[in-house]
Amino acid sequence: MNPMNLMNLINRLRSFGSAPVLLLAAVAYGNTNDQLPWPQWGGPARDFRVSSPGLATSWPSGGPKKLWSRALGEGYSSIVVDSDALYTMYRVGDDEIIVSLDAATGKTRWEHRYQAPLLEHMDYGTWLRQGGAGPYSTPLLLGGGVYAVGTTGRFHALDRNTGEVLWHHDLDRKFEMSGYRGYAPSPIVYGGNILLPIGGRGQAVVAFDPANGAVVWKNQDFRLAPASPILIDVDGHDQLVVFTPGEVVGLDPANGNLLWSHPHETNYGLNISTPVWGEGNLLFVSSAYNGGSRVIRLSRANGKTTAEQLWSSNRLRLHFGNAMRVGNLILGSSGDFGPAFFIAVDVESGEEIWRERTFGRAQMVHADSKLVIVDEGGDLAIASVAPNGLKVHARAELLTENAWTPPTLVGTRLYVRDRKDVVAVELEE
Repeated sequence: MNPMNLMNLINRLRSFGSAPVLLLAAVAYGNTNDQLPWPQWGGPARDFRVSSPGLATSWPSGGPKKLWSRALGEGYSSIVVDSDALYTMYRVGDDEIIVSLDAATGKTRWEHRYQAPLLEHMDYGTWLRQGGAGPYSTPLLLGGGVYAVGTTGRFHALDRNTGEVLWHHDLDRKFEMSGYRGYAPSPIVYGGNILLPIGGRGQAVVAFDPANGAVVWKNQDFRLAPASPILIDVDGHDQLVVFTPGEVVGLDPANGNLLWSHPHETNYGLNISTPVWGEGNLLFVSSAYNGGSRVIRLSRANGKTTAEQLWSSNRLRLHFGNAMRVGNLILGSSGDFGPAFFIAVDVESGEEIWRERTFGRAQMVHADSKLVIVDEGGDLAIASVAPNGLKVHARAELLTENAWTPPTLVGTRLYVRDRKDVVAVELEE
């Protein structure tokens, strides 16, 4: 359909309420919403990779050109982007806020604020006192809506243009969640439904209708872990990978049926970092707190999926940063309670290839055959990956500690945040 005709039809349908608008938009924009530049956690393909040609490899002495900067607030929710607006979440006291910002200026377009005091049965203790009370989850853009989950499990569907509440669930109350440390997984879309790990018997993963919030299906019995799920293609078969507190599992994303599982134990059940899928049907998972890393090879035969472990090692222990596969290397920041160094391991053997000690816990995006890196101290860098090490082309102080949120790259414009500010910079050469 011609885009202008589509928008005219959507505008006419608005008079009938939000549900038909969202339904039409979800169909029009497709399952993955890949027409948007950064619609979800991890970007278009949920792997922190974009093309973005033309990134500069040198900056002026003061760093790359800063387009704007503004105060925001507490939280680690990353930034998602449509054509002209940014969306993220933050907290002020007992209130959580879902916010839309103008991409060109950083000015507030709209906010939705709601009360979300920490719950007595949440196991927040040290986790929230040291790491902050969130929000941790990243919103999802789908059709005409923005879908966001806060620390206490308040799940909102809002109109992307106005911030109007379309529907809302209190996940903690609706599903009787317990023992979690603050909700962290980011929603994902498949088959027109929004999938969320919830945790609990018969409801470990739940599929919601984006038009009205109705539960489409729920399945499995495992507990909730902080990691966000990903979708993978195993020999032409779609699968949802979910990192649980004690294993990694593959589910049928159409109904939640179990396809395979593999143990991955860690202290406290804190499997946080998003799994990485890559060439050769290799799945990489890693965690801190004695979890370590492992690579699992998946294959399909006779309608069944087989999970074969290639290796496991405590050499690389990802805490909460994202990992990246570049060629035959897996890159990530290794460490939990002490320093976390940036290291590379061979994806097929787990052997450490090199180690970069000048970055603290780092988050990254891969673009233009380079890495854009933000470390926890607030340094921004651009680097190339070589077999014998990391070649850092440019580096500048940009944010303040703790900068634990992954960067968002749209074209050559980078959006980053720490625990108090959002900054937009231009990385064009």
